[in-house]
Amino acid sequence: MDFSALQSTSKITDEWRYPDVAPRASGLLQVDRDPDHRLYWEEYGNPGGEPVFVLHGGPGGASSPVMARYFNPARYRIVLFDQRGCGKSIPTVAVNGPATALAKNTTAHLIADIERLREELGIEGKMHLFGGSWGSTLAMAYAIAHPNRCANLILRGIFLGAPEDLRFMYQGNAASFEEKPYALIEPGSYISYPEAWARFLAPIAPADRGDVMKAYKAIFDMNPTTDAERQRQLEAALAWSVWEGTISNMIPDESDEGKFGEAAFALSFAQIEAHYFANNLFMTPDHIIDNAATLAQIPIHIVHGRFDLICPLTQASRLVAALSESGSAPATFVITNAGHSAMERETALALTAIMDGLPAMDT
Repeated sequence: MDFSALQSTSKITDEWRYPDVAPRASGLLQVDRDPDHRLYWEEYGNPGGEPVFVLHGGPGGASSPVMARYFNPARYRIVLFDQRGCGKSIPTVAVNGPATALAKNTTAHLIADIERLREELGIEGKMHLFGGSWGSTLAMAYAIAHPNRCANLILRGIFLGAPEDLRFMYQGNAASFEEKPYALIEPGSYISYPEAWARFLAPIAPADRGDVMKAYKAIFDMNPTTDAERQRQLEAALAWSVWEGTISNMIPDESDEGKFGEAAFALSFAQIEAHYFANNLFMTPDHIIDNAATLAQIPIHIVHGRFDLICPLTQASRLVAALSESGSAPATFVITNAGHSAMERETALALTAIMDGLPAMDT
C-alpha cells in the first residue's frame, strides 16, 4: 500500500514563501589549529540586510540550502554554516576520524566559532539567531555568553539536554526490551515508533541495554582494526542516525531515510552526538534554565511541534515558565500540529511568519 501521499501532507512542499536559490558567497574560515578546524559557511539574501545566523541541529548535523527559505532575501542577510566536525567543515568525523574531528569540539568552541564568523563577515551590531533542536540550545548558550549581540532568538523544537530528556529518546524500555518489547515501562519515543525502536536497539547486546547511550559510545570509541569492526561501527552509526531521522517526522517516510541513511553523514552525526551527550553538552546542569534571566532580556520566539518525540513539548514549556518567572515571557510561543522536523508544514510556515513579522532593526 502506498502511503506517500499521506506522508507528504505533513511536509512543506509548494507552500514556501521564498525561493530556493544558490548562495551568493561561501568559504572556509580557519577557527582553530592543532588540529586545524575550518568552518564551511554560506551567505544568502541581501548583503546589507539584517544579519541572521542559522544554527543547525545535532550536535553533528549540517546546514542545507533549504534553511535559507524561511527568510525574505530582500530583508535578511542569511548566514548558514556547518559546525565543527560535520557537513562541509574540515575535519569531519567521517573522513578524518573522531580523534581529530572531536578534538577541541565543545559547546564553548562552537560559541567562539560564531563570534569568529561574525567578525570575519564584518557584522558589528546585533544579529538574529535562528536555531532548532540542538541549534536552539546553541543559540541560547551563545546568547547567555553574548547577550548584547542578539536582536532576537527564533527557536524551534527546544532542546534543554537534561538527563531525562536524553533518556526519553534513547533509553525508554530498552533494559527489558528483550523479554517485553511492547511493555510501557518508561515514557519515551519508542511508544510511537516501535518498529524503528527495535532497529535502533539491534546493534546493542541485550545485556548492555541498561544504558543504551553508554553502549553506543563504547562502539563509537573503538579503534577498529578489522573490516568486521569497521562494519560494526558503521552499522551502529547508521542505526543511531536513522532512529533520529525517522522519529523527526510525525509521519515518517519509510521508503526514504534521506541523509540519515548515508554512511558519511551518519558516522559524523552519531559520533558527535554521542560525544556531546556523554559530556552533558559541555555545560553545567540546567545552564540554560539557570540563566533564564539573561535570556529574558532578549525577545524570544518559540515554535514547537505538539507531537515532537525528539524534544517533547515539556522542554519548551519548562523554558517558557523559567522566562516568565524571570520577568519576560517569550514574545512568541506557537505550538504547531507537527513533529520535530523543521520541514513540517505548520512549523515551517510559523517560522517564516515570525521572521516576516519581526520589527525592523537598524543595520
